[in-house]
Amino acid sequence: MSEQGVTGAAATPDLNDTTDPVRRLDRLPVGPWHRRLTAIVGIGAFFDLYEVFLGGVLAAALAESWQLSGAEKSWLIASGFLGMFVGANVLSVLADRFGRRKMFLVNLGLYSLFSLACAFAQDATQLSVLRFLAGLGLGAELVLVDTYLAEFLPRKVRGRYIAWAYTLGFVGVPVAALLGARLVAKQELFGVDGWRWLLVGGALGAAFIQLLRTRLPESPRWLASRGRTAEADAVVRDIEERVDAEPVAIPAPRAEPSVEGGKVPLTDMFKPPYARRTVMWWIFQILQTVGYYGFGSLAPVVLQAKGHTVTESLSYAALSFLGYPIGSALSVPLIDRIERRTLIILSALGIAAFGLVFGFAEASWLIVGAGFLLTVCSNIFSNAFHVYQTEIFPTGMRSSAIGIAYSLSRLTSVVLPFIAIDVLEDLGADAVFIGSGVLMLILCLNVRLLGPRTTGRSLESI
Repeated sequence: MSEQGVTGAAATPDLNDTTDPVRRLDRLPVGPWHRRLTAIVGIGAFFDLYEVFLGGVLAAALAESWQLSGAEKSWLIASGFLGMFVGANVLSVLADRFGRRKMFLVNLGLYSLFSLACAFAQDATQLSVLRFLAGLGLGAELVLVDTYLAEFLPRKVRGRYIAWAYTLGFVGVPVAALLGARLVAKQELFGVDGWRWLLVGGALGAAFIQLLRTRLPESPRWLASRGRTAEADAVVRDIEERVDAEPVAIPAPRAEPSVEGGKVPLTDMFKPPYARRTVMWWIFQILQTVGYYGFGSLAPVVLQAKGHTVTESLSYAALSFLGYPIGSALSVPLIDRIERRTLIILSALGIAAFGLVFGFAEASWLIVGAGFLLTVCSNIFSNAFHVYQTEIFPTGMRSSAIGIAYSLSRLTSVVLPFIAIDVLEDLGADAVFIGSGVLMLILCLNVRLLGPRTTGRSLESI
């Protein structure tokens, strides 16, 4: 069923219609303009995983100097996720109301401000509260990255280019992890605690990306969904000029319909054909958190529990994190060749398998090797599902539907450290990863039974 079918249009859209500015986006030749857009948008994805990594680093680095209890360590990890849960619900819904571009500027601005404030925290309570506030801004970052790129990129490269966007973002993660290990080991730099520099770096980096994003155009698909057809046409014409595509002659602009005519009620998430997809994606987001974010946030703490020092734990984690950009790059040639649903399932099985090896491993080479292969699978998995979620909901509610589901992963991430650290202390690392493996198997069944096929189809036809 098409988007227009659920918004009350009388006829099914003609996917070959060249007078519609939205349809013209799929006909554009791919060139430097698309690559610059992908780079500027995608690098922001780095800050999401940077925050995931940072929670585990802070918990490990401050455990002794601040004499943190188990609950305080859990809150240092969980507070950022709690902020992301609230931010994902609020900012993603606002992105459907006020536009993708405006929320891009709001979210990284909030994150940059409060991440900088975190660097001045004096105790665990202050740091947890400020990480919650920083998480508010970051909550909708990946939702906006996925939504914005999917609405600009031609369908023939949509999967590959979103995968490249995440690859650029994830290149910084092992760099940040190695830098974090060095800064924590050094303890002080210019008289300031090493861990505080990690927060300052995140804040300044986010502020720089925010400046680059001020030049981004608004999504033509969002403009059209709000009845602002003339504005959508103007954006597409500008892109056509930039990519040297001959603009398509269109009739003189008609009177624009009311905003209400282009909107998709959020309640349509729970009506056919979207109800099944909504249930599937809510279950998916709850379960994927354990396999994907669980490893990134808990790896340093798990390694400490195995008897390694803080510096050794962070170094091993950093080497394991090299798999993030490599896995993301490996997904590029796969993501438009293998059905997204199938690729999600295969990579999830890899996460489960290598997670078990990591949990039981004692030798350092096996810990690093299993962690590396787990993160390779993680980012094939991540890129596949980030593309997939943009394709299963219509433009009028795309950001809201994705953001609400995504927020459930953040809520799970809030609870996860409290459960995982207790299980880790009582039953050991092997029990943590056995539980994770079982949940990933349930995730695979969920996607296979309830998820639609999407690869190679236009957003309007899915």
